Amino acid sequence: MLPYGRQSISEEDIAAVVEILRGDWLTTGPAVTAFEQAVGQLAGGHRAISTTSGTSALHTAYAGMGVGPGDEVVTTPMTFVATASTASILGATVLFADVDQDTALLDPAAVEVVMTERTKVVAAVDYAGQPADYAALQPIADRVGALTLADAAHSIGGTAGGRPVGDLADVTTFSFFPTKNLTTGEGGAVVAKDPGIAQRAHEFHFIGLVRDSDRFRLTDEGPWHQEVHELGLNYRLTDIASALGLAQLRRLADFKRRRAEIVARYDAAFAALDGVRTPVQRDGVDPVWHLYPLRVLDGRRRQVFERMRADGIGVQVNYIPVYWHPVYADAGYRRGMCPNAEAFYAEELSLPLFPDLTDDQVDQVVDSVVTALR
Repeated sequence: MLPYGRQSISEEDIAAVVEILRGDWLTTGPAVTAFEQAVGQLAGGHRAISTTSGTSALHTAYAGMGVGPGDEVVTTPMTFVATASTASILGATVLFADVDQDTALLDPAAVEVVMTERTKVVAAVDYAGQPADYAALQPIADRVGALTLADAAHSIGGTAGGRPVGDLADVTTFSFFPTKNLTTGEGGAVVAKDPGIAQRAHEFHFIGLVRDSDRFRLTDEGPWHQEVHELGLNYRLTDIASALGLAQLRRLADFKRRRAEIVARYDAAFAALDGVRTPVQRDGVDPVWHLYPLRVLDGRRRQVFERMRADGIGVQVNYIPVYWHPVYADAGYRRGMCPNAEAFYAEELSLPLFPDLTDDQVDQVVDSVVTALR
């Protein structure tokens, strides 16, 4: 089965990990520091906190922003459940706003309709690798004193308006899962413009430990002393994973180039094909394409999905609207809330897209799409 996404691991990646295994540090050592500095530099020069996954990065980000009971988080339903669930776990009420019908990115006008004075965070998702419209979202959030969060699990290395992903919202999260644009095996990161938010995020992901003696409440202990002022979790990334991440960062430009080549090949192949729509790119963005979300029209998505899977092509669907999940349906969320998202979901089919995909394999995917539509 040709997968829809997979990691690209080189001999240099392997050597970087082996070097850590032969050294003194396996976790929370110099490789973690170096990786965080490199991610922060890529993301506009802001502080980065590495985490164990994209989900833990979201949990850490919301905690760093002070999200809790009584707060509202406005977000998109066209995402993996963690964008919403990590806010729900902290006690926030999640409000879903509809998406742009062409790009599946959070629609700023829809955000304005649902947000209230209790809105703490507006969380957009850079679906498929395109940055959301943060230039429009930020002033909307500012009017009620809310923060913006970019769930950039799909978009590290991209830009919008000449600014890098990581510098577009108040806080940004990344995922380094194997199918993403670079991998640490499992991993993620939080990037925050505000140093106070960054420090709170750091302490949350570090079990809540405070090591700044100027903040100690117990002042008569020895040099070993550390305190917990607020509860946190152990979401720390390892040196092993960070070494792989550093090696992958050196290849990110090549990954981006190859993904763009594959997207262009798909676009050309499907431009005149009846029954499908190709992805729409926002003006002013330079994406790192994580997904190729082909739209299969006329209610034929499931048929095409099943035919292509039978043909050995591991297509996927990204994503079921979050509020369709039983955990949200049981809480009172109802279908029909976000019609654009639901219409997009009904047609979306993610085709294989990863750097090691060959041109011959791309052509194999194209032939499978054409055959499935007959």
